[in-house]
Amino acid sequence: MTERIGLIVGYEDTFPPAFIAKVNETPGFRAEYAKFGGTSERYKSPYAVLVDRLSHQVPYYRFHLKAAMLAGTYVINDPLWWSADDKFFGYSLAAKLGVTVPRTVMLPSQSYIPDIDPSRSLRNLEYPLDWDSIADYVKFPAILKPADGGGWKNVSRVNNMDELLRDYNASGQLVMTLQEFIDFDEYVRCVCIGKKFILPIKYDPRRRCYIEAENFLPKALEQKILDGCWALNNALGYDMNSVEFACKDGVPYAIDFTNPAPDMCVRSILPRYFHQVVDEMARFTIECAREGRKNPTVHAYQRYLENPIPRA
Repeated sequence: MTERIGLIVGYEDTFPPAFIAKVNETPGFRAEYAKFGGTSERYKSPYAVLVDRLSHQVPYYRFHLKAAMLAGTYVINDPLWWSADDKFFGYSLAAKLGVTVPRTVMLPSQSYIPDIDPSRSLRNLEYPLDWDSIADYVKFPAILKPADGGGWKNVSRVNNMDELLRDYNASGQLVMTLQEFIDFDEYVRCVCIGKKFILPIKYDPRRRCYIEAENFLPKALEQKILDGCWALNNALGYDMNSVEFACKDGVPYAIDFTNPAPDMCVRSILPRYFHQVVDEMARFTIECAREGRKNPTVHAYQRYLENPIPRA
């Protein structure tokens, strides 16, 4: 019997065909662009594994993936967890794990939808904010960015209080975070697959590009980065992720690590790293299909279905 592996993508044009071709080299497994529509409440998934790289932009896909997971498909990444996480929670979790992160403060939205009456709906919100205390904790310069965002959208560097208030007042309904700026001497982006495969790549955030380099990290620093990636991906439950570190004086600061659909385009991550990522992604999905793996978050539902609690 052939195990089917489905891929959900958007405008990507290099990773999808390379991944599909690589999986299809292994007898007994067939990768393809997943197709679905009109999902029923008793949905039976034809896929052993679904690799999700687009449901953050297409809500129907996210809802469908939850149904597929309940039907027994292993979804990369887990749609229940992906729906629940945000970048600020990630910083809080990292701090609990002992992974160093910059000082970060989450800020309430600057404005709200018309149905929100500030005098009644926001009675629990401290107002005005204690901006002096916030700035004293984070320090300037700082980075103002969304608490749940990506792609470098709505990100700005603020060097003083005037710039902070100017950019915050322009942020609209976004929930923003103010984060300590790390004047790094090395920047690393790690592509992570299956929680075990960790590929550190030199990265230039100013030009937003990967740089091919060998042995660019001291061994001790590299080990801290690998340990941090391991801890974060296992705690977050991500099988496909990228984790960024800004390194200063031998300390890796985890900057961004909730990227469940990381850039895997050959033009971005360069041919040398692209082929490693494709090979590992194919190997991992085949392993998941072969083992009949199930997402951990669905176990609570399955346990109840198998052993329902009788009504007293």
